Amino acid sequence: MNYLIPANTKKGQLILGIFRPFDLILFCSGVLVTIILLAFLPLSSTWVTILVLSPGVICAFLVMPVPYYHNMLNIIIELYEFLTSRQTYRWKGWCYKEWQRK
Repeated sequence: MNYLIPANTKKGQLILGIFRPFDLILFCSGVLVTIILLAFLPLSSTWVTILVLSPGVICAFLVMPVPYYHNMLNIIIELYEFLTSRQTYRWKGWCYKEWQRK
């Protein structure tokens, strides 16, 4: 009665084993905005080129896979939740109810 659960069971729920649907929508929208900007803006200087390419690069950075997390967007969301949540934790151990009675 030994059951072996493979380590990559969550990958079967992801697109190509890496992306969630939101990740692909975010990446495709960033690339689409970059392509539209490339078509309509003249790339006369380095700064304009950097600004035009930035939506695609930023979206690619956000959906980049990271070990122990899903992607960079996941790390940023968890970091924000940690920093904005309550940082003092109240102990509720075995004598918590007796301490309240006093």
